[in-house]
Amino acid sequence: MVAFRLAVFLLLGIVASQAPAASRPNIMFILVDDLAWADLGCYGHQWHHTPHIDQLAREGVQFMSAYAPAPICSASRASILTGKTVARVGLEFVVKNEPGQQVIDPPQPLRAPPITSGLPLKETTIAEHLQKAGYATAFFGKWHLNSHHQRYLGWSPTHGPKQHGFETAEEDFGSHPYNRKKLKPLTKEDEFLPDGITERAIQYLGRQHERPFFLMVSHFYVHTPIRSPYVWLKKKYEKLAREPRRTQRIEYAAFVETLDHHVGELLSALKSNGLERNTLVVFMSDNGGHPEYTANNLRGSKWNLYEGGIRIPMIARWPGHSQPGGKRYHPVIGYDLFATFAAAAQRPTEETDGMDLLPIINRGGRDFPRPLFWHFTYYHPEGQKFNHAKPDIGINDFITSQTRPHSAIRYGRYKLIYFDEDQRAELYKVRGGNETLELSNQAKEMKQHLLTTLMKHLDSAKARRAQRP
Repeated sequence: MVAFRLAVFLLLGIVASQAPAASRPNIMFILVDDLAWADLGCYGHQWHHTPHIDQLAREGVQFMSAYAPAPICSASRASILTGKTVARVGLEFVVKNEPGQQVIDPPQPLRAPPITSGLPLKETTIAEHLQKAGYATAFFGKWHLNSHHQRYLGWSPTHGPKQHGFETAEEDFGSHPYNRKKLKPLTKEDEFLPDGITERAIQYLGRQHERPFFLMVSHFYVHTPIRSPYVWLKKKYEKLAREPRRTQRIEYAAFVETLDHHVGELLSALKSNGLERNTLVVFMSDNGGHPEYTANNLRGSKWNLYEGGIRIPMIARWPGHSQPGGKRYHPVIGYDLFATFAAAAQRPTEETDGMDLLPIINRGGRDFPRPLFWHFTYYHPEGQKFNHAKPDIGINDFITSQTRPHSAIRYGRYKLIYFDEDQRAELYKVRGGNETLELSNQAKEMKQHLLTTLMKHLDSAKARRAQRP
C-alpha cells in the first residue's frame, strides 16, 4: 500500500510539473505579525477600520476557529513552512543572535532546552515542494528563521529564504519602525508612506509569469515597536479608542489600519495585473495579539497556549472555488497550509502533520474532529522581567503574564493544557467557551484521553522538553 501511494504521488507530481499555469492557481500567502483574533472588523472589532481585509473576507472564506501553530513568531513560522507541529520541528521559541540556554531570574524549577538557532536546511519547506511542482517562488518581508545576521533580524546568507526554496527573495523592513529610520509625522488625511515589502511584492506581481507562482508576503505589522507616524490616523482613533491603555491602543489601531492599507495594495495589484481570478489568497497572523496593546477577547495572549495566544484571523479566497462570504467553524491550524498549497498545486503530499483545507475552503462540509497540537517549552518573559510579570493569565487585562513550559491539544470542542512544572492538566470546552470553566472533574475520561494522545504525540515527535536541573 505504501509503495502504491508513493507511485501515485510521484505520478501526480510529474503531471503537475507539466500542467499549464492556467490549470493551477497562483498562491499569494500574506502572513502578518501579532494580529489578534478580534482585531479586524470582519471578526467583530467595533472601531478598528479594516475595509480591505473585510472585503477579502466577504469575497472569500473566513475561518472562525483558526489557530497559529505556536504563540510566538519563529516557532509558528517554522511550523507553517514545514507543515510539521512545533514539537516535531524542534524550533519552539524565537531565534536569537546565538543559540544558548534561556536565562530566567530568579531561576525556575525547570530548565528549558537550548534555544534553536534557526530552521535546519534538512527541513523541506512548502517553497521547495512547490518548486518541484513547477512553481516560481518569491519571498518578501520578515523571515526570523535564522540567527540575526549583521543586524537585528538580518537574513543569513546560508539559512535565509533563498536557501529554503525561494528563488526570488529581497530583504526589506518596509515602513515599519524596524527600519530604524525616524519617520516624520504625517498629517495629510489618507496619506500613507510607501512600504518596501509591499512595493517589492507588487513589482513581482507585475512581471510576466510563465509559471504559476507562490508569493509569500510576510509583514512586520503589527509587531512592536508600535509607533505610527500618521497623525491623521491617530486623531481619528482618539475619538474611538477606549480604556484601558487608551494611548497604546490609539497607536495600535493606527498600525492595524496601516496593515490593512498595504494588504489592500496587494489585492489591488492582483486585480490590475489580471491575476485575481486564478490566485488563491490566504491571509493569517503568526500568533495571538500582544497583551499590552490589544484585547484578544479570549483568555491569554501572545506567549501562551490559552486561546488568546494562538487563535488567529485566517481568510482564504479562490474565485470560482471558495464560497463568497462563507464562514467555517472547523478547527484549522497553520501547519495545514503545506498540505493545502501542495494540493492546489496538484502535487499532494502525506508527509506533513497537517490536512488539506481545500475541501473546507471550497465546499464547507462536515467537521471531522482530529487532534491539533501545540508545544511551548520555555519561560516568558525572560531575565528579571519574569519576576515582575503577573503570575496568572487573564482575559483582556492588558498585562504581560508569566508563561511556563506547557503543551496543549484540541480535539473537537475540547482543549487540554498540560503544565510541565507540576504535571498538571486543565480541560476546557473552547467552542463557545473562554477557558474560564475548568472541566477536569466533569469529564475525566475525556481529560485522560486527550492527555494520553498529547503525550504520545510529544514522544513520537521526539519533542524537546524542559527538565529539572
